[in-house]
Amino acid sequence: MTITAILVLAAGTYAFRLAGPLLRARLARAHGGAAELPPRLAELLSVAATVLLVALIATAALTDGGSFAGFALPAGVLAGGVLAWRKAPFVVVVVVAAVVAAGLRALGVP
Repeated sequence: MTITAILVLAAGTYAFRLAGPLLRARLARAHGGAAELPPRLAELLSVAATVLLVALIATAALTDGGSFAGFALPAGVLAGGVLAWRKAPFVVVVVVAAVVAAGLRALGVP
């Protein structure tokens, strides 16, 4: 069962990675062979990627096992997000996010 799940996830990941170049080539052919996407389509793809990323972050930050994760985890994610936005080094972002979440949990915040 585990091997099947791994193979299915690997195939899905490969399909997603392959879809990008294939979709780009198809859209370019549909728009007269231009290598560049139309500006409106490029903007929509950028917005769609941003919305998908925000939804993934929100789901990971706010839920744990299908229920609310408490306040410590979202606070840690928020602290890390602010540091990432301020262009702090990745290691600093991860360590501060972990310390904030762990510190709040140590203080009894769920």
